[in-house]
Amino acid sequence: MRWLSTDPEAWFDALWREHAPRIQAYAVRHVGVHDAEDVLAETFTVAWRRRDEVPALVLPWLLVVARNTVANRRRTELRHDERVAALAAVAGPAGGADDGVEHHVAERAQLLGALALLSEADRPALLLTAWDGLGPAAAALVAGCSTTAFKVRLHRARARLQRLLDEADGDGVGAGAPVGAEDAVQRTPRGR
Repeated sequence: MRWLSTDPEAWFDALWREHAPRIQAYAVRHVGVHDAEDVLAETFTVAWRRRDEVPALVLPWLLVVARNTVANRRRTELRHDERVAALAAVAGPAGGADDGVEHHVAERAQLLGALALLSEADRPALLLTAWDGLGPAAAALVAGCSTTAFKVRLHRARARLQRLLDEADGDGVGAGAPVGAEDAVQRTPRGR
């Protein structure tokens, strides 16, 4: 299938006509009818962009591209679901049924306000661990420092956040730690 020589559009048209039904059938088996068109489009977009690299045995290559596209979609959906669950945990009620919405809004505002007051070094340390779910080693890579330096930064950030929350609590802004504050301050993943 190496007839790319002079007319890439004719090559792509022939590629599409010959292999699109098989790639679509593969996609339908793996992601269902609704998402199969997207997988098909993404697969042939990759083929177009990498047309100089497409081997003579093009169908297996296209199937690998489709498989990778499906895997990427699943990872994206999983990350989305995890973020939705994290948001639900932060936004959901922490207390009993008698807690009002206003109380939770105030607690959330208190936590967000305290996070906003942290320095540009402290805030990412907390967010990488509590929000993104990274362990110190992975977060250190993202932050561009050693794991030991990141652990120190994270420890200091947790202490500063707790101080800010305690000060806000003492000012009568809210009763108790805000929803999700415990996660940001104490229960971030360790050792990942």
